[in-house]
Amino acid sequence: GRIMAMFLAAGRGERLRPLTESLPKPLLEIAGKPLLAWHLERLARAGFRGVVINVSHLADRIVARVSDGARYGLGIEWSREPEPLETAGGIAQARALLGPDPFLLVNADIWCDFDFARLLDFRLQQRLAHLLLVPNPRHHAAGDFTLERGVVGNAPSPRYTYTGIAVLSPRLVAAIGPGQKAPLAPLLRAAAERGEVAGELYQGNWSDVGTPERLAELEARLKTR
Repeated sequence: GRIMAMFLAAGRGERLRPLTESLPKPLLEIAGKPLLAWHLERLARAGFRGVVINVSHLADRIVARVSDGARYGLGIEWSREPEPLETAGGIAQARALLGPDPFLLVNADIWCDFDFARLLDFRLQQRLAHLLLVPNPRHHAAGDFTLERGVVGNAPSPRYTYTGIAVLSPRLVAAIGPGQKAPLAPLLRAAAERGEVAGELYQGNWSDVGTPERLAELEARLKTR
């Protein structure tokens, strides 16, 4: 019952311009290795085998760099979007490649040393999602969700930040048609209201590589390790 993984690599990286004008965000180098390569190596080490990657902005650069994933020991399938469909839209577009079972979702624009092997045989039970949360970083002090006894909610406090790593059921995006643009956050909020989202708090290293400053900060941290 090994689960698939999906990477979100279709975004434009607006906040990282001009770096992302000619280089897609997942190929930005951190400590001498593209962000995407860090993720793929760690997924392969954790025992994942099948990975779906959605691409749009500078898609051919990403595909050329990774091709079929053989060098990582992974089978990679590409979900191409003529224009970025946002998170939930991208997942809906890739439904046929992902299959009917829950899958691991990873945002390609984060860096994290969480051990993906812990989610390899994860069971959602009846829930629609299991989110990995972290204590709020300085740049996102308000957080995203509450977490009480393993259940994710929307109360005002205390809130934690969603890492961009989750196990999701495809049922979460059942209402979204192929080619439809849709963000994931409202779907997660609605599911959390209904008590259908679980979660855990991760205390290790996590970085959202959303701006040139944070990219430089992470680079410096990894070089000193």
